[in-house]
Amino acid sequence: MGIADYASYDGLDLAGLVAKGEVTATELVDEAISRIEKFNPALNAVVYKAYDEARAASKGPLPDGPFKGVPFLIKDLGSEVTGWPRTSGSRFVADTIDHTDSELVRRFRASGVILVGKTNTPEYGITGTTESALLGPCRSPWNTNHIAGGSSGGAASAVAAGIVPLAHASDGLGSIRIPAACCGLVGLKVTRDRNPNGPGDYDRAIGFSVDHVVSRTVRDSAAMLDATGYPEPASPYAPPPKARPYMDEITRSPGRLRIAWSSETPSGRAIDPEVQAALEGTVELLKGLGHELVPRGLGIDYRTLYRAQGCVSAANFAAGMGRRIAEKGREPEPHELEPLTWAALKSGRRLTGDQVMWGWQTLRLLNRDILSIFEEFDIYLSPVMGTPPPEIGYVDPVNLDPKEVNRRQGIVFPFTPPFNFTGQPSMSLPLWQSAGGLPIGMMFTGRYADEATLFRLAAQLEKECPWKDRRPTLWA
Repeated sequence: MGIADYASYDGLDLAGLVAKGEVTATELVDEAISRIEKFNPALNAVVYKAYDEARAASKGPLPDGPFKGVPFLIKDLGSEVTGWPRTSGSRFVADTIDHTDSELVRRFRASGVILVGKTNTPEYGITGTTESALLGPCRSPWNTNHIAGGSSGGAASAVAAGIVPLAHASDGLGSIRIPAACCGLVGLKVTRDRNPNGPGDYDRAIGFSVDHVVSRTVRDSAAMLDATGYPEPASPYAPPPKARPYMDEITRSPGRLRIAWSSETPSGRAIDPEVQAALEGTVELLKGLGHELVPRGLGIDYRTLYRAQGCVSAANFAAGMGRRIAEKGREPEPHELEPLTWAALKSGRRLTGDQVMWGWQTLRLLNRDILSIFEEFDIYLSPVMGTPPPEIGYVDPVNLDPKEVNRRQGIVFPFTPPFNFTGQPSMSLPLWQSAGGLPIGMMFTGRYADEATLFRLAAQLEKECPWKDRRPTLWA
């Protein structure tokens, strides 16, 4: 099997070849390793390599899951893998070695995938770009001068480069959808707690962060969520169960959907003209498919929303750092955290209890305002980003002042966070490209726990506007 052949298949295709005996799992692992060695020097997508372990696993018995024999990568943030380092992109905890698999990693393994390594992430997943002092910048295969997005940038870069067909990703304020948009992939932020976070999920106490994958096809995303997305017995907030397998949903028509759409930004600033044109092109595409499109922004008090979220997130981060500090037995040295991380920690430590609870109360009230829109509409459409993917260094958490980092993030990433606060499923689809050949993603958000409608619509759009065979510059 040649390199071009391997990378042209999605995960289910590769598993099908293994099932038919046309290739072995070891051959697939060796191909993934070969592509890591070829492309990673330019991308810096894979930051931990477990080649010997992967080859050994490929030769042994594998679970009979939908991705049996398919190479897979884990994001270096949050999820534990037995015997592997977990740096979280931070010099402070770079020496962490995990001694067990998290529940999600166990479910990934049960799906049949073979873990080959770990992918790049910014420090504690804070930024929408993957650039850290510890791990260095991760680059887009479409143009290595540009970002791969964050915080799942390494995962998205590796998948877009054809190293693996899908990879683990997580999303706290857009960290699946933004990298998917930057790298021309499918990226679903699932409903809160649809996938397991436990058992050691204290850092996700506020419920904003979820895990899933980035992939080149809708069906790989659906099949993996079928494999992993069932309730943990001890989950405090298990979402409503699905009606049927998501692999069945992608074969069903979405029907005529009522879709609100907007380029409304929290600042009121207009988005990049190319992104605006892509949004309007999506509206016309959807109208042509028979859907009803209505211009309608969220219309909420964004300033209050982000003030409230800032209180809650900063307090949560400070509490999580408190646990890490207790485990280390010392405070971080000045050089062990980046400026933006220090700012978040200090902010969280200054907050009072009533400020944090004001944040929670305000978020609850504003979440009701957002969710009420879905009493009238099936889907909310916006771009994923306000600009095409910027160059490496434009949003630089290592060298820029924290206020400037956040100002620039507000320009580039204005759309994704509200749906982390509400817990709704939200999906990035790679429908367009800029004049410079960079992907432009559109974001489709569904009702709470309604991944089914998103999968139906995504499958319809994938058929109407296929993207699987687009080739990034590095791949070509």
